[in-house]
Amino acid sequence: MARSRTRRKPMSEINMVPFIDIMMVMLVAFMVSAPMLTQGVKVELPKATSKPMPLPDDAKTLIISVQSDGKYFIDLGGNQESARGLDEISDKVGKVLSASPDTQVLIKGDRKVDYGAVVELMARLQGAGVHDVGLITDPSSLDEGVKR
Repeated sequence: MARSRTRRKPMSEINMVPFIDIMMVMLVAFMVSAPMLTQGVKVELPKATSKPMPLPDDAKTLIISVQSDGKYFIDLGGNQESARGLDEISDKVGKVLSASPDTQVLIKGDRKVDYGAVVELMARLQGAGVHDVGLITDPSSLDEGVKR
């Protein structure tokens, strides 16, 4: 009794089911983690009664945050970077402005930060070629300003 062995033909198709499963898991993971990535640096902004500054729709913004302990952070289009020194900040801003001169530079300083730290940052930015600097504040009503 001889058994005949039939050879299986090699399969030349790719099974897409595991690939689709992995892509669905990755999609859910990115959807859950994306809102957490845009939070930025925790800064308690001072309150001020001023009108919002109009920005063009296509304008790029470069935000430099100063925490209450004097650490500087730079954020260009949601790419938050770690704490930097003033020399690194001025170099980075100079490079960004040389590549894209219409970039709007904003400072987001904590209300408890030393005034000298913000002034020194503004002087370094001016040395890097920044002509106009905006200061970010929390909106405040006129009533709150009168109470203080």
